[in-house]
Amino acid sequence: MDGIGDVAVGVKRGSDELLSGSMYNSPSSGLSSISDTTSNGSDSKKLRVEDRVGDAPPSRVLHIRKLPNDVSETEIIALGLPFGKVTNILTLKGKNQAFLELSTEEAAMTMVNYYSAVTPHVRSVPVYIQYSNHKELKTDNSNQSGGTLTSGSNSSDGGGTPSSPVLRIIIDNMFYPVTLDVLQQIFSKFGTVMKIITFTKNNQFQALLQYNDPTSAQQAKVALDGQNIYNACCTLRIDYSKLVNLNVKYNNDKSRDYTRPELPAGDGQPALDPSVVAALGKDSSSLLGKIPGTLSPLSAAAAAAAAAGRVALSGHSGASGVLLVSNLNEEMVTPHSLFTLFGVYGDVQRVKILFNKKDSALIQMADMNQAQLAMSHLNGQKMYSKIIRVTMSKHQTVQLPRDGLDDQGLTKDFTNSPLHRFKKPGSKNFQNIFPPSATLHLSNIPQDITEEDLRVLFSNSGGTVKAFKFFQDHKMALIQMTTIEEAIQCLIDLHNYNMGNNHHLKVSFSKSTI
Repeated sequence: MDGIGDVAVGVKRGSDELLSGSMYNSPSSGLSSISDTTSNGSDSKKLRVEDRVGDAPPSRVLHIRKLPNDVSETEIIALGLPFGKVTNILTLKGKNQAFLELSTEEAAMTMVNYYSAVTPHVRSVPVYIQYSNHKELKTDNSNQSGGTLTSGSNSSDGGGTPSSPVLRIIIDNMFYPVTLDVLQQIFSKFGTVMKIITFTKNNQFQALLQYNDPTSAQQAKVALDGQNIYNACCTLRIDYSKLVNLNVKYNNDKSRDYTRPELPAGDGQPALDPSVVAALGKDSSSLLGKIPGTLSPLSAAAAAAAAAGRVALSGHSGASGVLLVSNLNEEMVTPHSLFTLFGVYGDVQRVKILFNKKDSALIQMADMNQAQLAMSHLNGQKMYSKIIRVTMSKHQTVQLPRDGLDDQGLTKDFTNSPLHRFKKPGSKNFQNIFPPSATLHLSNIPQDITEEDLRVLFSNSGGTVKAFKFFQDHKMALIQMTTIEEAIQCLIDLHNYNMGNNHHLKVSFSKSTI
């Protein structure tokens, strides 16, 4: 992954896993000892054999070919993340190939099925994905030239040892507060965290974190560098520090020495109970462990607050997340159509189409992370035949028109809308946020509705239905349109469509194909 200098390969994890309590039972699991012969002729023979096998049985290890030169591991991992947790990667320098391991065979099958219909591209270059003959991918971070592929299950840690037990951590895309306790919870999966100092430099939140031994620092760096603390934000950038020991003077929300719980809090800082400090150093589940399962994108704020415990969050304003959307089709667009489309990625609070520039609109999401998700997924998509542009707005809120002022229905308040997808805590919608795709997922379908009924309904929205599939006893279905633009139009028109007997159709983008 980018930013790793002396470590070529290592265990990679999905971005939604960092705060899961069961994630890293053993920091060294998945690593195996390899010899200097792994990049020699015997490895090449394996690859040549595999190149000829296009119909290998399903495996959670995938073989990716025809990659562009100097492709980063981040770009390769991005191919797999929409389909499940990526657990390992091996790149073959000079061969334009890589092996990607997903957590389950089912996830790998979904990925292969999807990319068999939609050719994946990396840096505008088409790449080719097939099942590998190998059932498990093992890599060793002590060898820069490559790794081994094996069907066995025995592994041992063959990692080298960096000189410093201190890591320097930078948080990019910090749309939610990251506290000292959040860092302690994540990094304690790899060893005993002794000390942490947090600070802001060049407008970036940074931290120095000291382990009790250099090996723990190495394992944490390999596994966590480039990963997201919360989905779609708070990316960890990790390097080894030149320091070998941190001098912590105070135990407060900025710094902590877990070996010296008696330290004072410092002027103007809330005092911490020494017993709490000592417990935090020993019990990695004391705070974040109380949050069940993995974090969903829209619950990250609540999780950050829970992780902070009784430590105050300072320096973070409650940014509401207002988007500016431009190049809209002013003859067709309405506040409700924007509410429906952007509502796929968060709970839209207010929409204002600008009175003097009706090809532009302000959309207020429930929070900054939702706005970021909507922007990343919808910028550059086609809506009503025009490619829309989505950027963050400088506005903190969308103002409603003054009482009695007629703005021609250009401003709508959706704050109390019953159609918000993410209002209910723990909703399955949190796990089903995908980029716009030609395939739509339909749910809440009445029993008496047939495939032909739905084909006609979606064709009447101006598109062509390419494929259809019922599942879950006809309560759900997948419907594939010809283009993503047609699917977007159908979602806008038919989400919450009344199918009769108060059955309102639910429509969302799918990661699957038919």
